Amino acid sequence: MKRIRNLLVRFVAGAAVGALAGLAVAQTAPAATAASTAGSAVTVSGRGEFKDMRFTVSQTEHLTSQAITVSWTGGAPTALAGTLFNTDFVQIMQCWGDDDGSVQGNPGPSRTQCQYGASPTTDRGNWPGNEYDDTRKVFYSADPGNYGQDDRYGADGVSGQGEVPFKSVDGTLITSGTQNNALYSRNTTNEVDFARTGADGRGQEFFEAQTANEAPHLGCGVPVTAGGRTTPRSCWLVIVPQGHLDLDGKPYADTSQVNAGSPVSSTNWKNRVAVRLDFNSVGTNCALGSDERATTGSELAADAMTSWQGALCPTGKVFGYTELGEPDTRSRLAGDGTSGLAFTTRALGADPGTTAPTDSTVYAPTALSGTVIGFTIERRPKAGASEATRRLAGTKVTSIDLTPRLVAKLLTESYRNSPWGAVLGSTVAKGYGWARSNPAGLASDPEFLALNPEFAELSIPETPATDTDLLTSLGRTDSARAVWQWIVSDKEARGFLAGVSDDWGMRVNPYFSTNADLNPSGFAFDPAATDTYPKSDPWCTVPPNSGATDDNKQCMIDFHPYVTDMHSGALHTRRADSLWKATWDPLASPPAYKSPGPQTVGSRFVITVTDAASAARYGLQTARLRNTAGTFAAPTTASLTAAASSASGAHAAEISPAKATAKAAYPLAQLVYAAVRPAKLDAAARKDYAALLTYAAGPGQVPGADPGLLPAGYAPLSKAQRAKTTHAADALVHYTAPSATDDGSSGTSGGSSGGTGGGSGGTDDSGGTTGGDGTGGTPDPGSTAPADGSASPTPGGAPSYDGGKAVATTAQGMTPADPANSLRYAVPVGAALGAVAGLGAPFAGGRLRFPLRVPLPGGRALTIPAPALPERLRALLPPRRG
Repeated sequence: MKRIRNLLVRFVAGAAVGALAGLAVAQTAPAATAASTAGSAVTVSGRGEFKDMRFTVSQTEHLTSQAITVSWTGGAPTALAGTLFNTDFVQIMQCWGDDDGSVQGNPGPSRTQCQYGASPTTDRGNWPGNEYDDTRKVFYSADPGNYGQDDRYGADGVSGQGEVPFKSVDGTLITSGTQNNALYSRNTTNEVDFARTGADGRGQEFFEAQTANEAPHLGCGVPVTAGGRTTPRSCWLVIVPQGHLDLDGKPYADTSQVNAGSPVSSTNWKNRVAVRLDFNSVGTNCALGSDERATTGSELAADAMTSWQGALCPTGKVFGYTELGEPDTRSRLAGDGTSGLAFTTRALGADPGTTAPTDSTVYAPTALSGTVIGFTIERRPKAGASEATRRLAGTKVTSIDLTPRLVAKLLTESYRNSPWGAVLGSTVAKGYGWARSNPAGLASDPEFLALNPEFAELSIPETPATDTDLLTSLGRTDSARAVWQWIVSDKEARGFLAGVSDDWGMRVNPYFSTNADLNPSGFAFDPAATDTYPKSDPWCTVPPNSGATDDNKQCMIDFHPYVTDMHSGALHTRRADSLWKATWDPLASPPAYKSPGPQTVGSRFVITVTDAASAARYGLQTARLRNTAGTFAAPTTASLTAAASSASGAHAAEISPAKATAKAAYPLAQLVYAAVRPAKLDAAARKDYAALLTYAAGPGQVPGADPGLLPAGYAPLSKAQRAKTTHAADALVHYTAPSATDDGSSGTSGGSSGGTGGGSGGTDDSGGTTGGDGTGGTPDPGSTAPADGSASPTPGGAPSYDGGKAVATTAQGMTPADPANSLRYAVPVGAALGAVAGLGAPFAGGRLRFPLRVPLPGGRALTIPAPALPERLRALLPPRRG
């Protein structure tokens, strides 16, 4: 029996050593590369009058709440009747349902199942529609002779007027009042009423694809079961081109008025072009009752976690994610450590007035992204603009250049029209003389025009809703801190905040002055210690010409509302909705201000501070920002990576705008870490979080739109960063609590594993493990409580995706395929060879001695303790002799 015992020990030990060696080989694989999946863009041709048009939809698979691009060629230039769209434009909508069989060769839905017709019901003075081309209203005719007439609906109406009903996915039928119905409205619809075709016959529009979270009445992405198979519900994108010929094929006789009718009329619907949209599953495909591990923290990790969650669910690993500002995240993790894994860009104890916990903290690089200035700006030429500018009317500005001082002007509410009503002509409110000579907004600022000269020919209504401030999120975040750090790194911006006028005489709003003598509050504003977007100016007034009563004033937070998070800022910027409740409604009960809804097509101007992933998700254009080297850099993979190379500091290396001196570096790049205090978690929790880190460092760094991959807006981590993350995962798995004789003063080392393998000291800025030999120490024997008796995060009964719509729509879970190379076999082959070697050792005269020390690539080493036989094998053996 002794021989059997030795053989079993050798077999298990050999398998363990071989598997670990194989794992080491696998972890030294080349850097992740982009997934080689075929694109899902679709191009469809028009018919009849529009046979020469080609419509391309940029993405039709794996959709979530996001923007997709709809572009077209071969059209005739859009013509207006006064300010109204008249001929040759495009209308776009989202629909649900099966093919109705109405168009041979181009399957598509019924027109009653399309979200369309929610145009404004009031305040239509500047609206470019005639209340037929932008609604579901039709005129009945048994034998239609003109576009806009309908051969089914309106027969019982006065003068044949009627509406095409809307049918919800749950069967709810709305037959009247569709323009402002209970299911969708001007503030929530994603319809594109008017998309312009340029002089070259081309056009492009960003379309907001909506899931069942945003549009329950469409139900896109909801799992449905048919034929024993459950898949997310597909929907449709429908394009209806409007032309310049009537039904008889002849040009409209009267071009002085609008001729187009509703796109959902039976006559226009015959020209519709439908494209199927396949959505990711809404919610999660994790099994009900699955235990969940909590993660919290930085919004910069939200889109990546959304993607990774869907791939990890089928493997049995369920990770919830709750968005929380990084300073509060660090405070929570440092407080008791039992909150699990936290995403942060800074180490615990980095915030003023805080200290790092005495036990070790593991930091693992997880995501590289950044904060961006995103915008939706459309060209509206001034009278007398050049022919070249007039030809671009209605198209989107694709890039702007911004300096730290320009962004400081926006955030400090220093433009004349930011404190709305403080300066009216020659009348200036007390205390606001500083604003009299300031530009009305960004678009008329000489500094901005010098960098962006095309705006000199554009007409911008400079109000609180457009270019006088940035749409920003509420709360403390590292992103806000990064923006202010970038601003104070610039000499011109620092001077402006201190009260020095710019070269054209513009002055800072004194409530944001860093000079206490100039600040009416008596205290100096300290941007270097700011991690919010304060609205310090106390200005309040009844908005000019609003008609509101004197006791209904609005203040700066009303003129410039906060959004809940950066994702929300990106979404509202895509919709061109500044959220300012600018319209007084005296008929409301009680009378109140209300939102006018999204801005009018053709003259939209909204700018926001958001994250790169949210900007990419909603198709926002992003500003180029001037970096320390004096170069204007856009947030690209190359510029984010260039900035990351400058990261420095102990434990969790930070990217500082002032130190990102590379010419190509994007100044607001941010490196996100997963932070864990292993001493506060049990072995099972540490193992689960290690699995998340291992995935994040592997398949999670492969760029792509499929679930489980790295979404747009992120740059893949470098090979060295991924190695640190893998090393940190090893540290969690093999962590052993310090012995009672340790002094417990390890601090927050950059991924210390502590334990018996070499301690937990070090001030490495790598973000990987720095404890002595790395992952040394004896693994915990099971899922027992930590040595200090603290509790582990209790797994929840079902997965949760808190943090708003940014993470509510999760990916359909399928684990990405193993790499198609020999590395996929490294671990199992290593285990098999190790087992054989263990059994063969006696015949070679060798002997296994424990603990084993296994050298790993890169100079690392792994210590293997004496293995314990499984209970079932131990039961086969007689009691050991003394």
